[in-house]
Amino acid sequence: MKFAYATAFAVSFGALAVATTPASAFEIPEAGLTVTATPAVASDYLFRGISQTRSRPALQLTLDVEHESGFYVGAFGSNVAFAGTNARQEVDGLFGYRFGFAGLKFDIGAIYYGYPGYDKPTGGAELAYWEFGAKVAYEVPSTPVKLLASYFYSPDFSGETGTGHYGEVGADISLPYAFTLSGRAGYQWIADKVDGKSLSYGNWSVSVSRELVAGLTLSVGYYDTDIKRSDPYNYKYVNPRAMVMLSRAF
Repeated sequence: MKFAYATAFAVSFGALAVATTPASAFEIPEAGLTVTATPAVASDYLFRGISQTRSRPALQLTLDVEHESGFYVGAFGSNVAFAGTNARQEVDGLFGYRFGFAGLKFDIGAIYYGYPGYDKPTGGAELAYWEFGAKVAYEVPSTPVKLLASYFYSPDFSGETGTGHYGEVGADISLPYAFTLSGRAGYQWIADKVDGKSLSYGNWSVSVSRELVAGLTLSVGYYDTDIKRSDPYNYKYVNPRAMVMLSRAF
């Protein structure tokens, strides 16, 4: 959920981008609340095709507290490893509102991406930032297909790189034997440039997931971008790769 720039600066996206897994939630009826905690272990920490851990494994935790009205708050945490910085953990906070209308499911929210322990060097850039997003999902009647779309906006993207916009479309398809096939394609636009070269890029992924036992879900995916070796990124953290994730929602 971040980028690795060749200029030794990285950015990240967090909880709004975390893959959804089947959830067994804890309910508090008297308060109208549903609480879900999802720990996960992954072979890498990828967001929009780019490693956030320099191709190393990640331990993650997602928390979600939703009121019956549709309002929610949440948090996301993970280890990170950004070249040229001492950032070693990401802790995000988010809030928003989920609702349904005309057969569509909407999620409108905001997220703050934080990096506790990160010391901004003299002349360096701040990593933390805000982002505002909207997501919509549509389950096609009489089919196993769910269509997805999302848009995210940041007034000042991570690394103080100016305005950021991200749009993504995708689909989830339920397969026999409880497998789910997922595909995503998106484009990240970033206002600033490095040495006159654009930081904007496209990305895509294909993954297959399945609940194994007692809510334990395994996901295997392929992730890629259109970033070239000549672009202002550290190519070894943005090249095509596979990722395996094991998660369990409580």
